[in-house]
Amino acid sequence: MKALRRWWGVAPVVAILGLVALRACLATSPLDNLAPAASAAGDPAGSTARAGSLAVTRGGPLLLGFQSTLPARLTLDGAPLHDCHGITYGQLCRMIVMQGTHALRVAAGPDVRLVWSPVGRRGDPEYLPASSLSPDPPDRARFACPGTAKLDGIIALAIALVIAASLVALARRRLRELPREMWIAMAAVFVVATVVRWIDLGGAGQTWDEDTNWAAGRDYITNLLSLDLRDASWGWNFEHPPVMKYLAGIGAQLSDDFGPARALSAIWVALGCVFVVAIGARLYGFRTGVLAGLIAALLPPLIAHGQIVGHESPTVLWWSLGICLALGVHDGDPDRRRFAWRIASIGVVVGIATASRFVGGLLGPACIAIVVATAPPGQRRRAISWGLTLAPAVALVTFYAVWPRLWLHPFAAIGQSLDRLDNQHALEPFLGSATNTPGPHYFLVYLVATLPAGVLAGVLAWLVRIVRDPDSRRAALVLGLWFVIGLAVSLSPVRQDGVRYVMPCVVALCVMAAAGLDAVGRWIAPRWQHGSTAVATLVVGYLAIVDVRAHPYYLDYFGEQVGGAGTVQTHGWFETAWWGEGVDRAVAYVNANATSGEHVYRRCIEPYHLAWFREDLWGPMTENPKAADWIIAYSTMRCSVPPDFHRVFTVEHDGALFATVYSRRAAILDR
Repeated sequence: MKALRRWWGVAPVVAILGLVALRACLATSPLDNLAPAASAAGDPAGSTARAGSLAVTRGGPLLLGFQSTLPARLTLDGAPLHDCHGITYGQLCRMIVMQGTHALRVAAGPDVRLVWSPVGRRGDPEYLPASSLSPDPPDRARFACPGTAKLDGIIALAIALVIAASLVALARRRLRELPREMWIAMAAVFVVATVVRWIDLGGAGQTWDEDTNWAAGRDYITNLLSLDLRDASWGWNFEHPPVMKYLAGIGAQLSDDFGPARALSAIWVALGCVFVVAIGARLYGFRTGVLAGLIAALLPPLIAHGQIVGHESPTVLWWSLGICLALGVHDGDPDRRRFAWRIASIGVVVGIATASRFVGGLLGPACIAIVVATAPPGQRRRAISWGLTLAPAVALVTFYAVWPRLWLHPFAAIGQSLDRLDNQHALEPFLGSATNTPGPHYFLVYLVATLPAGVLAGVLAWLVRIVRDPDSRRAALVLGLWFVIGLAVSLSPVRQDGVRYVMPCVVALCVMAAAGLDAVGRWIAPRWQHGSTAVATLVVGYLAIVDVRAHPYYLDYFGEQVGGAGTVQTHGWFETAWWGEGVDRAVAYVNANATSGEHVYRRCIEPYHLAWFREDLWGPMTENPKAADWIIAYSTMRCSVPPDFHRVFTVEHDGALFATVYSRRAAILDR
């Protein structure tokens, strides 16, 4: 039996190493998908030439280049690349290309790596995958799933499943203690949360940073699977920690669009909702836990951030898991060894949370405060000593271990990342004025404004419950610590972009609201036997209606208490449509109605890198609105439209205007 346990301990490591070895045997280097070619005049000295074809699945502006410590020469369709700018150890060149197959030739040294930003993405350069290359000339070239690296995606997903299965195995004793009804409830919440987010997954269109997260994630997965530890390989999007990009990168390998990565983002939030069920049940009872999980599953801000490739969805998962672990530290009066393991597990989650997003480090103080606050009599000193020593140490080691960029020069690398983040934010509307330095009340005001009125009423009922029910004050202390410590980011200069930096507080509010609404149900139960069930059903039905009305622009949801998105935009109280949502529909209108050769002006769209026009419109693109035939004005931009333009199309939602299309040609307004 002991031998079996020892084997079980090393089995995940063996499985992961086996998967990496399998990938090394099956993977094809991108350059190996090009054929050897004869040298030519202009090739760098000592270079080797390769030639073949490149698949371009979308026409428009393409960035193509290389990484190499030695000079290299690239030609596309017989023309040397031009309009280049430098990247780490190489260069990247811009050109307008048509959809289809293009002749590519590379003359470079042995360490060259091809990189690109294909049409549709403008994040950090991506490693050009072998699936987009062929050794044959364009008239004979054939490609299987160009733009993907499916083998890497499958191997990375398998490794993630091995890690998840190992964690479940480690927690198997605790999991066996869960009653059957709890398993059913958690499964139901997971399904609801996932399905709601998968419905019309890309309905809001491409959003601001998705391409950056997606591209860096794809590169990071490739680096890990190929055991590439070179500094230049970890410079993509280095201002942000890597774990979120690892998670996004799994889906990024599987498809040439954002769909799989967004689908995985939905799963991370759904898993967070599952842990919310456990947290609510532990603090207030099974019924409250289920209601808390359903509120989290259906809350518009949590749906919004579970549909995009961003930092917020892993944040929801790690915080919910960390709080759940903190609440179980003292279960069963653990001995010294078991207590240490439980504290260490919290440290691992905190390290992973911080390595997903720097502000995730606040999870550490929140968990330790909860461990201390819930300690039984006589155990508080042990909770403080272990919580302040072991947990931070494990978190620090975990943070360091999962970010290869830190391995050689940790302090310099962290300093560079923080320096990169030290940029002044653009002006945004807040309470009627434009500012980039809102006060510390910024996030609290946003939390109130973006809660559905019914959920906000539940939070107020929770506050009343604290006063009326002394027995619930210990649970209220836990939620208070969770909320207040999560809100501590208000003390930093990072006060911007709505609730995205305080997602843990949003989740805490779901539990508060569930506890308050369950109390309302119990208060009316003496008069109506089914009062509690009726209240829960009413809340879930109400949130379903809210979601139908908010779809697909959950990012722009504002509660009834502030009049919705239209009122907010009219008065300049909060940001609306700054992520780029709705730009895709405006661009689609232009693509469907513009004639070849017409000029488009796109500088009235602040995230103009999201405006991907038809391939034949890029050549005549203009930087002068007076010379344009089409103008798209996005809601965040102040744009002066020449008087001879006609408004021909708008993107509106809940009374808010997102985008307007103007044309010199009169057309029927199509909403």
